[in-house]
This record gives sequence, structure tokens and C-alpha cells, in this order.
Amino acid sequence: MDFLNPAIDGFGVVLEPANLLYCLLGVIIGMLIGVLPGLGPAATIAILLPITYGIEPVPAIIMLAGIFYGAQYGGTITSVLLRLPGEASSVVTVFDGYALAKQGKAGTALGIAAIGSFIGGTVSIVGLTLLAPVVAGFALNFGPPEYATLALLGVLLVATVGNGGRTKSIIAAAVGLLLATVGRDTFTGAGRFTFDSLNLADGIDFVPIAMGLFGLGEILYNLEERHNKVHVPAKVANVWPSRQELRQSSGAIGRGSVIGFLLGVLPGGGATLSSLVAYAVEKRRAKQPERFGRGALEGVAAPETANNAAATSSFIPLLTLGIPANATMALMFGALLIQGIPPGPQLISDHPDVFWGVINSMYIGNILLLVMSIPMVGIFVKILRVRPAILAPITVLITLLGVYTVANQVFDIFLVIIFGVIGYLMKKFGFEPGPLVLAFVLGSMMETAVRQSLLIFEGDVTGFFTRPISGTILAILLAVLVFPLVQLVLKKKPSKQKELL
Repeated sequence: MDFLNPAIDGFGVVLEPANLLYCLLGVIIGMLIGVLPGLGPAATIAILLPITYGIEPVPAIIMLAGIFYGAQYGGTITSVLLRLPGEASSVVTVFDGYALAKQGKAGTALGIAAIGSFIGGTVSIVGLTLLAPVVAGFALNFGPPEYATLALLGVLLVATVGNGGRTKSIIAAAVGLLLATVGRDTFTGAGRFTFDSLNLADGIDFVPIAMGLFGLGEILYNLEERHNKVHVPAKVANVWPSRQELRQSSGAIGRGSVIGFLLGVLPGGGATLSSLVAYAVEKRRAKQPERFGRGALEGVAAPETANNAAATSSFIPLLTLGIPANATMALMFGALLIQGIPPGPQLISDHPDVFWGVINSMYIGNILLLVMSIPMVGIFVKILRVRPAILAPITVLITLLGVYTVANQVFDIFLVIIFGVIGYLMKKFGFEPGPLVLAFVLGSMMETAVRQSLLIFEGDVTGFFTRPISGTILAILLAVLVFPLVQLVLKKKPSKQKELL
């Protein structure tokens, strides 16, 4: 229980006026971004990375964290009112949310979603507060072999659980690993894939890649997809749900909180997978599963609770192990590095103000979101009427100016444009940029750790299996690799038996 004093002191950090202001600013931006379909928290954080360079570490990370979990709230509004998911994690909410809106219960759906999001987020924050110090203490025993295997497991899970299909996710992750090798070799100093360019001698910076793939690429893709489309939002009334509706949704909210917290910790899990699993669980448990898709309150409560719980719990591997669990956490990883703060087990002891300030800001942020989400629905509906053709040029200009201010290099602007085109083409052909960015972040860490480990083991690869922690992680890794093959074999056996019959 030694962590209680610094945890309580963390509230003192959050309640400083400047930090409170950045927390409020973050959740408002997050809600706005969630309402605007397509842009998302990853793109927004990527665009704002250069701005955080000039802000103190604590308020900067508090603001970016607020954008992430605030976007989960905002994405619900468009899912319910327009049948248009503002966030990938809100896709499942469309099924029953829009059906409720057509029945004149849009307000009820939004109210249940807001309450579920608050409860799921709060449960997950409590879990984060209790579990993160334990994981950080355990992670102090990690050496190069453990980090090498953990990074490898992270890349594998992200590559196999990505939203764009397994093969495409693996290809994207492979490209990310290749990009991580560009620059001087850390051990020998030899140039790799630099093409004799001094601009590439130190490798490709994370910021241009993130801003290109998530910022410019998303803008170009969404501008094409939504050009000249006009959506009429459903009317909102009776926002606060009745006692019966709350009672009906209580089980779904409880189960969604647990599912979201557990899946959010896993690399490649995150809010989207959590919302899908939570919805599937509720549909399977229901006595009348045919209600789902036609306006079941549980079909809104479960996924919205789960995605908020997952958004919070995904901070655990980032803050305690230095391993980003999803694409947005990879951007948070970059934001911490920009501030000169390496995330990992030493964060809680070396930078307790950042660690506890960020965690405790989520308590305040969730309360702010609950207070704002229902009364401000009318304002967000008006924002939906702003044409993408107006917002896109402004956002592109901010992106290009932002990346230039980080290192004052015109080369970085060209990189953003190149990766913006790559990001657009990836989205166009069904490739998710998330696995690429995550593999890029984990790639350099993995390479360094593997080579350090081989020096420790004097070139003996079996050393990875003899250490308890790295051996266990490798066993999990092998299980992840073998499981899809077993599934494939089991599927083929019944089909062969049918043919024989």
C-alpha cells in the first residue's frame, strides 16, 4: 500500500488550475473529434504532437489522454443520431443505437451510453490505480531478453488482431519493422537504408510518420469518402433514462466494464475489440437475442461501457512496461519521448507527478464528460453540419506547420506528405496504419534488446527460453502462432467428413 500517498498527492497535481484547464480542454477536443466521423483520437493526437513540445509534461499528457477517452464519448453521438460511427470503437453501437433513435429514443440511448461510459471508465481507472504499481514493480525485474520477447509478442498480437485482415496487418507490421531499421546502426554506426542522405542518418522520426499516416492520410481518405454527403441527425428528447431502463442495462454495464478492462490491456485489443466482444456476450446471454439490432438498450450499454474501460486500461502496459497496446498508445509513447520522459517501470519512481497526475486526471475527466455529454448534444449536432471540405484544408495546414516546428526542417514536411499519401493508399486498399506504427515503435526497442541479449548469452539463442519470464512470454507467443493453425485444421475436418458422407 506504499503507493497510496503518491496516488493521493497526484490529485494535488491534477487540481492545479493549469492542469485542470488542460484536462477540460482535452476532453472537449476528444468529444468534438469523436463527433466528427473519420478523424479519430489517433489522428488528432498525431496532429497535436508538435504543440505538446512547448507545454510542460504533466498538462501535455493529461490533455492527450483526455482526447483519447473523450473521443469514445463523442463517437456515440454520431452512431446513434446518424448511423455513422464517429469512432471505430462505436461501430457496434450503430446497430441498436440508431434503431432506438428511429423509435424516438435517441435521448435514452445517449443517456445510457453516457452513464455506461462513466461507470466503465471509472471502474477501469480504479483497476489502473491498483494494478499499475504492481506491474511496474514486477517489470523492474525485466532485462533485455524480457523486453525483446515482450516487444516481439506485441508486434505479433497487433499484426494478427488488426482490423484490416490478418495478412494485411502482418504486411503493415513488416513495413513498420523495416522503417525502424533506417538510420545508423546503434552498435556499429554503419548506415542502413539512408541512401547517403544526411536527413535519414539519424533514422525516421516518429512524428512525421504518425502525422502523415494518421493525420494527412485520414483527412484525404475521409474527404473522398464523405464528399457531398449530407446527413440529417435524428431528434433528441428525454435524455435521462428511466429507472427501469437503468435496471435493464445494469448487467450489461457491469460485464462491459470487466471485458473492456481486461481486453484493453492486451496488445492489439483496445476499445474496438472490447466493444465487439461485449456486444457478442450480451447477445449470447439474452433470452430474446432477436431484439439485438432492433433497439436493445443492452446493445448500446455494453459496447459503450467496454470501449471506455478499454481506453483507460490500455495505459497500463504503456506506463508500466513502455509497451504501447494500440496505435493511439504508440502516439502517447511518442508524446512522452518528446517530453524527455521514457515510459516504463521507472516512470512511477522517476516521474511520479506524470504517472499519478495522468491517472488521477482520468477521474476528473470522466466526471467532466458525464456532466457535459448529455447537455451539449445539441451543440454537437450543429457541428455535424460543418462540411468536411471546410475543415480539411485548415487541418492539413495545421499538420504541416506543426511538423515543421518540431525540428525546423523542411524535409519533415516532405516526409509527412509522403506518409500521408501512403496512409491514404493503405486505407483505400484495406490496410490499417495501426500495425505499421506500432511495429515501428516496438521495432527499434526489439532490435536493441535482442542484440543486447545475444551479447549476454554469447550468441546462444536458447538463453531466451532458460530465463523464466522471457521463456513464459515465448510460450505465449508460440500459443498465439499455433492457435490459428489449429482452428484451420479443425474447420477442414468437418468439411472433409461431409464430403465422404
